[in-house]
Amino acid sequence: MRYTAKTISTATSVAALLGTLAFSLPSISIAEDASVIAEGKKLAFNKKKGNCLACHVIEGGKLPGNIGPALSIPGVAMKDRFPDKSKLRAQIYDARTMNPNTIMIPFGAHEVMTDSEIDKVVEFIYSL
Repeated sequence: MRYTAKTISTATSVAALLGTLAFSLPSISIAEDASVIAEGKKLAFNKKKGNCLACHVIEGGKLPGNIGPALSIPGVAMKDRFPDKSKLRAQIYDARTMNPNTIMIPFGAHEVMTDSEIDKVVEFIYSL
């Protein structure tokens, strides 16, 4: 009888601990996501890195270009245009794989941005 009570007590304690952790983890994740998105925006707007504004309209950007499609369209999220985030990443890494005639810079293939920087830009663009 004591063994069963001790087991139940231990199981309850573990469950309470895991429940507490489950509530605290999303807040860390949300803060990290916001930080990554902010860094991605900085890279996307940076003229020596992403320079996305040279060709695309992006909300919050100054003097956007119109060579490429608008990335900020009211009512149309990038998640709708690219349901698979990996395809968006591939497009930014090297758009020539999907369209050999594109004029978009292959940011990854030409090492304009590192993989980590591309990932941050993807998170920013995907948040639009």
